[in-house]
Amino acid sequence: MSMASQLHLLAPISIFLFILMFSSGSFAQYPPSPGYFPGSKIPSLSFDQGFRNLWGPQHQTVDQSSLIIWLDQYSGSGFKSLHPYRSGYFGAAVKLQPGYTAGVITCFYLSNNEDHPGNHDEIDIEFLGTTPDKPYTLQTNVYMKGSGDGNITGREIKFHLWFDPTQDYHDYSILWNPSEIIFFVDDVPIRRYPRKSDATFPLRPMWVYGSIWDASSWATENGKYKADYSYQPFVGRYRNFKLGGCMADGPESCSPPSTSPSPSGGLSQQQVSAMEWVQRNYLVYDYCHDPQRDHTLIPEC
Repeated sequence: MSMASQLHLLAPISIFLFILMFSSGSFAQYPPSPGYFPGSKIPSLSFDQGFRNLWGPQHQTVDQSSLIIWLDQYSGSGFKSLHPYRSGYFGAAVKLQPGYTAGVITCFYLSNNEDHPGNHDEIDIEFLGTTPDKPYTLQTNVYMKGSGDGNITGREIKFHLWFDPTQDYHDYSILWNPSEIIFFVDDVPIRRYPRKSDATFPLRPMWVYGSIWDASSWATENGKYKADYSYQPFVGRYRNFKLGGCMADGPESCSPPSTSPSPSGGLSQQQVSAMEWVQRNYLVYDYCHDPQRDHTLIPEC
């Protein structure tokens, strides 16, 4: 058989292998489709429909339902939902500041810190600022009955993103119900935190918050790089707010929206596959696999 004939026979095999590698994610830039998009089932709210300023009012503006908050050497800014919730799907589209943002935290989270000072619960999506040569880190965190006094037991899992979060708005959301917490990016699940015991799962009502603030002591490479106010202001942009939840004082019959095609909740196999792809390619820290952590404090691992 001639060399040309052999190459002709090999060509279809090569094409097949390329398609197989591409479909498996080897060359894929974006995660596989989760197949279900819970955010599309929940109507969007303007800022004023669901939130109010909490602090730094002079560092906050609302422009055509988009919220802009910023940090400079004088102050940052934060906002809070009008109501507390006991479960639900909560999200916002966020666009981050490009350039030097080391030491700056832009975040969207659930908390009851004002109701239970020093003993509160929290579910966090935090964007850790960075230097221009490195990508943003998205930190997810869950903790119960903790505070900032050194006794907090964090449950941090950190990711890089498969896109540049400074170029456009992307949706970031939290599903919290009595059995699990799921974090989403553009409705792709990236982390699932199941309820394994009451001691390791937040159950008390929480409010929805967002803020931008200076966390130079730890935010960027454990405090190696600090906020540099020669680059101020540091700006966070939010829109497309989602508050699909059960209010704390609402009827007991209320149930949070499902995040999968199954009415019973959980994640479909297609959603799990998308989450595994993200974790395989973009997870950069998992507290359960940190040998320096005291694992007696994190029994769910």
